[in-house]
Amino acid sequence: MKIAIITGSAGLIGSEAIHFFSSKFDKVVGIDNNMREYFFGKEASTDWNKNILEKTVPNYIHHSCDIRNYTDVEKIFKLYGKDISLVLHTAAQPSHDWAAKEPFTDFTVNANGTLNLLEATRNYSPEAVFIFTSTNKVYGDNPNYLPLIENENRWEIAESHPYFTKGIDELMSIDHTKHSLFGASKVAADVLVQEYGRYFKMKTGIFRGGCLTGPNHSGTKLHGFLSYLMKCAVTSEPYTIFGYKGKQVRDNIHSYDLVNMFWHFYQNPKEGEVYNAGGGRHSNCSMKEAIAICETITSKKMNYSYVEDNRIGDHIWYISDLTKFKKDYPEWNWKYNLNDILSQIFEATVKNH
Repeated sequence: MKIAIITGSAGLIGSEAIHFFSSKFDKVVGIDNNMREYFFGKEASTDWNKNILEKTVPNYIHHSCDIRNYTDVEKIFKLYGKDISLVLHTAAQPSHDWAAKEPFTDFTVNANGTLNLLEATRNYSPEAVFIFTSTNKVYGDNPNYLPLIENENRWEIAESHPYFTKGIDELMSIDHTKHSLFGASKVAADVLVQEYGRYFKMKTGIFRGGCLTGPNHSGTKLHGFLSYLMKCAVTSEPYTIFGYKGKQVRDNIHSYDLVNMFWHFYQNPKEGEVYNAGGGRHSNCSMKEAIAICETITSKKMNYSYVEDNRIGDHIWYISDLTKFKKDYPEWNWKYNLNDILSQIFEATVKNH
């Protein structure tokens, strides 16, 4: 028996992983208690996605478990034991702004929850591969001190800088920088997963994601950039750009491409390895550029406004360098680009509304 445990299973990355891994494991076990609805309101509920998984994936088993509660987490790991060969941890409180409202909740979900899962894995399935969905926010606002140039529709890094060609690599410091409380809780989790790999010799991988996106994203105002943007484009809801003249740049990776990275790591795992994971130079855009694409796809103007104040600790320009991962796993590559992603999100948004 070969079992995969996936936390945040009804969310964007978790549900993509359930579909992806269901054909590769005897059972895929999901852990998700729909805290996204608590974080962001009813419109962000992932129950619809959980229901789809239970109806369409025959070997899917769902557990409504709060990862902050070690006793409940332990029960699940005791139940499946050494049959667990993969633990994919995608559950999180994912918003800068929300974290500042409830720091205890943010930290206990992101940091303590990760520790609970690591300990349960070490105690009951120590040979399992443990994969953690981290974030580029662990670098704090260090990227904002790069030599940036303002172009007509985007901020860009100086061509003379080493990061220009491929983006930011894993050697950028995660120290001496403003993270936001969300970033700080993810740093704690990120380092814990590294330490369990290096100290306990467990097979752990840390993936520092850029903007993770796709058609199954329950995007909201506080989290889910492209998904929420397209939702506003389709429904004509007002959208607000926060600072940087709307020229802030993000790289965007489709949930399938990220889960495929996990699959490659699972087949040849390492101990406490860190990888940046995003769209890189292959798939990135500024806010202004994303709005223009949404307007082209929907054939109508967006209803948006601009406020000068940027979100605290927010990146002006961030593009992931995936050179390290591609070197270790040369058979992996992106399947989807930015236009593919936004077209799929548009189709899903129209269907849901």
